[in-house]
Amino acid sequence: MNRAESFKKIQTEVKEFVTYADSEQLIVNHDCLTVLKKIPSNSISLILTDPPYHATQKKNIYGDTQFKKDDEYINWMEEISIEWRRILKPNGSLYCFCDSSMSARLEVMLSKRFNILNHIVWTKPNQPGFDGWKGKMNKESLRQWYGHSERIIFCEPAKDGNLHRSSFGELLKKKRTESGLSGHKLTELTGAYGKVNHGGAVSNWETGRNIPSREQYQKIKDAILNTKKVNSMPEYEDAIRPFIISKNLEYTDVWNFESVRPYKGKHPAEKPQDMLNHIIMASSYESDIILDCFSGSGSTALSAKRNKRKCISIDIDTHWTDYTERRLNELF
Repeated sequence: MNRAESFKKIQTEVKEFVTYADSEQLIVNHDCLTVLKKIPSNSISLILTDPPYHATQKKNIYGDTQFKKDDEYINWMEEISIEWRRILKPNGSLYCFCDSSMSARLEVMLSKRFNILNHIVWTKPNQPGFDGWKGKMNKESLRQWYGHSERIIFCEPAKDGNLHRSSFGELLKKKRTESGLSGHKLTELTGAYGKVNHGGAVSNWETGRNIPSREQYQKIKDAILNTKKVNSMPEYEDAIRPFIISKNLEYTDVWNFESVRPYKGKHPAEKPQDMLNHIIMASSYESDIILDCFSGSGSTALSAKRNKRKCISIDIDTHWTDYTERRLNELF
């Protein structure tokens, strides 16, 4: 099923909650857990979302004061993460924003079903004159370091069966075994010899140590299909998790994208477009389906639209789903 067909199927499954739909955007107004359970398995390429932080206890953010105890919040997030794991494609990615004080516990919980790839620190710099509480507060009254940064947990779906719980490693081993090719023979056919390891790159791919390039994957695909024992192999974009980066882009795990300046009607947790663009361009392919299940003011939807991706925006607050629709119509 191609991405356009997958998007239509998702729309059909959640239609009772949809407030806006076109060929690239779905806006859904309902509780996210209910909606997530209706989304077909293995249909989302990138989950990019900003749940309530709980630790901040802000009354102007829906759900931020919902839980009295940390464990209640973690248990709720685990329910959601179970659905994230189910609906993400095997080569998908998850970026989950969170408060620094909850990040360690969320990371441990997520590691049950995901491989944690990075713990990103967003420093949240402000332009001069827009420092908010950081500029106004009495520093001498502090009794701990001021929590000015936020965290982003970046991970991929985990698949048990190899050293690094790699979904692609499991796929390759399964298809190679079905084809009757040994690791050495596939290495020979692809020319992927290692200097030390006689199994070459094939052994590393199957244990999840690294991934093949697009050219290498095509050789793997041709070699396996040419045995006539395997009927199909997924395309590169459906097999390999995208991570498209260069020396000209931010490539470390400390990010300095400026916070969104205050404006009338701003969502209190709005994220900057340049940061969302960076995530979407690094971790998705063109036409991929992106999900933001705590979509707020629709910033992920706008970024997805600008970068030629499809997007599903879910929010429980009608004010913000209506606002998202207006933003899309005004800007595009």
